[in-house]
Amino acid sequence: MKHRIATAAVAALAASTALAGAVAPASAAPAAPAAKAGDTSLAAVLGADGTELDKNWKDFDLTEAAVLAVLDAKPDSPVGLLTQGDQRATAFIPTDQAFRLLVKDLKGFAPKTEAKTLKQVAKLGVDTIETVLLYHVVAGKTLTSPKVLAAEGKRVRTAQGGSIKVHVVKGKVTLLDADKNDRNPRVVVLDINKGNKQVAHAIDRVLRPVDL
Repeated sequence: MKHRIATAAVAALAASTALAGAVAPASAAPAAPAAKAGDTSLAAVLGADGTELDKNWKDFDLTEAAVLAVLDAKPDSPVGLLTQGDQRATAFIPTDQAFRLLVKDLKGFAPKTEAKTLKQVAKLGVDTIETVLLYHVVAGKTLTSPKVLAAEGKRVRTAQGGSIKVHVVKGKVTLLDADKNDRNPRVVVLDINKGNKQVAHAIDRVLRPVDL
């Protein structure tokens, strides 16, 4: 039955295509090719406003500082993918407030400044920071918002080796990580760096690759 339906559909498609060609005006222009994805890296986007820490808890200064710290200590780290704009990647980037909330969960207090937040994050050690960053990256794929929204209920493999599960309710995206004791991150901004091979989505909590 499925074979017959598929065969009939192909035949109908062929017939409709031939008919369209017969009635189309000779001057009809061919469809424009899809725009080629750009090579602007996510690292370039993170550093667009400079490397100084500020009072804006909604941007990504702490993620940028974490990436720079890892690459300074480990130049060959896979985190370097975020600097290679010609390579496809998707990142779920924590806001500065997300890191502040992580420190609050781990240390029991919320630092008053980004500098003090970074100081506490640095105490986790470069290897741990590297692992956490890689847990936020999907290598080899450009997952724009339509693809993320269509991934409801699916697991996405990260560059760290673990996976996160995508949960979508009424267009709102939540990411389920390996930590079952804390509130899961929610996507607050979609399609950062859209039009390039590397795209990002901002999240309001730090994804955790282990149960803390």
